[in-house]
Amino acid sequence: MIPFKKIFYEGVNNNKKKEYRASKKVCIDCPLRSACLKKSQEKRITITYYVEEYERNNLRVNSARGRYMKGKRQSTVEPVFGTLTQFLGLRKINTIGIKQANKVMHMAAMAYNLKKYLKFTQKRVKSGAGMLALLFCLKKRVYELEKLFLRNFKIANYKVT
Repeated sequence: MIPFKKIFYEGVNNNKKKEYRASKKVCIDCPLRSACLKKSQEKRITITYYVEEYERNNLRVNSARGRYMKGKRQSTVEPVFGTLTQFLGLRKINTIGIKQANKVMHMAAMAYNLKKYLKFTQKRVKSGAGMLALLFCLKKRVYELEKLFLRNFKIANYKVT
C-alpha cells in the first residue's frame, strides 16, 4: 500500500478538491512507475470534494426513469432552446431583472409558436380564399411581433424573415 498524503485545496471558482500525493521514492520497485509518474516528481491523484454527489447524480441519471426523462427533454425542450439561440438571436438576454427576462422569453416563445403554427397550417391548407387570407394575416402578425420584439429588446444579428 502506497502511503499517500491527503491535501485539501480550493481550485478556480471555489472548486474544492482532495488531492493525494506520494513521493516518487515510494514507487521505486513498482513495475508501473514509468506509466504513473511520467515527468512529475510525485504521484498525484486529484478527486473533487463532491464525489458522493456526482455518483448519486450519475445513478439517478442512468436509471430507467432518468433515461426516460432525458429522452423526453431532448425531444421537447432542447430543440426549442436550440432554435431560439441559433436562429432567433437569443444567445443573451439584454434586460435587467427577472421580470424583464421573463417578458423576453414569453415574446420569443410566442414568435416561435406562431412560426411553428404557420408551418403546420401551410401543410394542411386546401385551396380557398378564406384560408389564404387567414395565412396572410397570421404571417403579417408574426412579422409585426418580430419587429416589436427587436425594437423592444434590441437583439443584435437578427433578421426578420
